[in-house]
Amino acid sequence: MRTFLAAAAVASFAVLAAGCGGDDGGGSGGGVIDQVIAVNWGTEPPSLDPGLATDTTSADVITNIMDPLVKLNQDLEPVPNLAESWDVSADGTTVTYHLRDDGKWTNGDPVTAEDFEWSWKRTISPDLAADYAYQFFGIVGAADYNGCKKDCAAMRDKVGVKAVDDRTLEVKLTSAQPWFVQQSAHHSFIAVHRPTVEQFGNKWTEPQNIVTNGAFRLDRWQHNSRLDLVKWDEWRNAADVELERINGRMISEGTTAVQAFEAGELDMTAGLPPEELPRLKDTPEYAQYPGLGTYYYGLNIKTVPDLKQRQAMSLAIDRRTIIDNIAQADQLPSTGFTPQGMPGFDTFNPASPWLPESGDLEQAKELMADVANPAKNVTLYLNDSPGHREIAVAVQSMWKELGITTTIKVQEWAQFLEFLGPPPDPSVGAYRSGWIADFVDAMNFLELWTCDSGNNNSNYCDPEYDRLVAEARRTPDDADRFEIYSQLEEKLVGEGGALPVVPIYWYTYVQLERESIKESLEVNALNQTDYTKVVEVEPEA
Repeated sequence: MRTFLAAAAVASFAVLAAGCGGDDGGGSGGGVIDQVIAVNWGTEPPSLDPGLATDTTSADVITNIMDPLVKLNQDLEPVPNLAESWDVSADGTTVTYHLRDDGKWTNGDPVTAEDFEWSWKRTISPDLAADYAYQFFGIVGAADYNGCKKDCAAMRDKVGVKAVDDRTLEVKLTSAQPWFVQQSAHHSFIAVHRPTVEQFGNKWTEPQNIVTNGAFRLDRWQHNSRLDLVKWDEWRNAADVELERINGRMISEGTTAVQAFEAGELDMTAGLPPEELPRLKDTPEYAQYPGLGTYYYGLNIKTVPDLKQRQAMSLAIDRRTIIDNIAQADQLPSTGFTPQGMPGFDTFNPASPWLPESGDLEQAKELMADVANPAKNVTLYLNDSPGHREIAVAVQSMWKELGITTTIKVQEWAQFLEFLGPPPDPSVGAYRSGWIADFVDAMNFLELWTCDSGNNNSNYCDPEYDRLVAEARRTPDDADRFEIYSQLEEKLVGEGGALPVVPIYWYTYVQLERESIKESLEVNALNQTDYTKVVEVEPEA
């Protein structure tokens, strides 16, 4: 998923929690224990529709108001949730989910396998034009239906998703895909309530209309201001949920959030401003989690068409300086696109010569001198979250050494996503982005750069790259698949790579957490927080 948050803090949910918030969202800094927290989502969620959301801010809300088939434990292994079990056929091409009998929508309707069949086919449909439709392309007929121009109804019927009965969902895959059950924990695989969607159209997620089936209900959504959740007492496991209410604010400015935390108004905040990290690291409330994500700059190859210039721009970036002096959250400098920690990393990491830890300005200048018609004016787009501008200013200075004048444009999150496309606005020369794993396989990173990917914002298109991605999807053996991933990494950022993307570092997630919630609050490597597990306790004296 795309990350909204800070270059330093990166905790993509931008959560700010208050132990005694009450309905007004204020905190008491550790006073009365009432199981009410206040969170800062960091920005307006672009969409609460599981079929349309592509960012971590939206996903944080969705996964707590909806009930996924499976969830991931702290080891990122799939565990039963709304599906009480699943079977995988001997050849790996059929996955059958068995739903619990106590799933229920907030209007009282039962949750059925038909809800999932309809929802998945809706997300795949060409009418919805969902950026995440490609997540389903491992299912028989999904890609054909998504790309259909005529006879679409017939193609829809051929998609390999079928409600066998109310509690049995059968999925036919194009090939054995060892990651599929884990992948189905992703928010795009969450079911929606068909009658509600059909009745209200694109307004179905508004509080007065929405029907959900998760542990929390959407209680209030004042756009660009507040988004509050309340415990749903009729949820199947409501007795195990301690939190009564989550009051949500939308604060994108990191210093303001930290000030609120230190004033006792908040009990947890992500999105920490990089300049504050040296001080905050010495406090007992500071928390850091390992991440499985990549912070990167994309290069529009139509605006910056010369490969040598893209190589030079990558070489000019001093990643170590950015990490040590700006981001300051102990990130790791990238040596490829897929982050360290991914299974098979040692096999497919390219140790790219274009990604030296401390840069190579001399070689960058030599390459730039060979560019016949360099793009000397580049507009760099980024979103308005802490640290991104500071990194952009540093890169602006580094690119200036190559004779490139960089204009920095900062946009609000939803506008930023719209501007990037795909295709990106013609004015985009470069852009800041980040990707947090949706599931634990490099496929999730490498498939971003296929020609038709809804997350490919660089105008990069290589049919051979697409062919290799398709081959990897058909390769269940890990060792063989990792070898294909190696070829894909080489095509992106290897010695002969096209460099539509310039990785800068691999993420860590840092935040401040009041001791009253620190023991129960966890952020996994995919930057996900399950609020059903959060409990406010009296901190030790």
